[in-house]
Amino acid sequence: MERVSVVGSSGAGKSTFARKLGARLGLKHVELDSLWHDPGWTNPEPDEFVRRVAAATVGSHWITDGNYSTVTINGPIWRLADTVVVLQIPRIVVMRQVIVRTIRRAVHREELWNANREPLSNFYKWDPEKNVIRWAWTRYEAVNERYREAATDPRHAHLRFIFLGSHKESEAFLHNVAPPAPAP
Repeated sequence: MERVSVVGSSGAGKSTFARKLGARLGLKHVELDSLWHDPGWTNPEPDEFVRRVAAATVGSHWITDGNYSTVTINGPIWRLADTVVVLQIPRIVVMRQVIVRTIRRAVHREELWNANREPLSNFYKWDPEKNVIRWAWTRYEAVNERYREAATDPRHAHLRFIFLGSHKESEAFLHNVAPPAPAP
């Protein structure tokens, strides 16, 4: 595993898992949210986003986390990747994680990407586009189905898909993955 894409529903633990796996394998970690969310929660034009991702994944040793299909399923990441890790954590666990994470980030005013912080709308807006908790709930099934289908798509025959369905499976995978051999 030298070029890895970690995907899964919002709140599944993609960034945490990708950081751990990247450290274990000596891969540069690229969090796609950091390339998508500009200051003030604005977003780059699609072509600019693809350019940023292409620049961040130059070379042969990287791991990304994020679900942006324009750069994963239909874009440069999956064309270059050798492995896709799909975190299909149970919905109840995902919801607990996204709620706790959102509260923690809001209370502590944690900076996420490019000076952005959790908006208070995450606690009262009904629109999933303005509320990450609702987004995680409403998109859960569609996201998981997208990756089950992608794994059988002939366009992705060059990829090794690894589906992990719990934190226990994820931790076992991390424990058992072999780090690269030291260079002579």
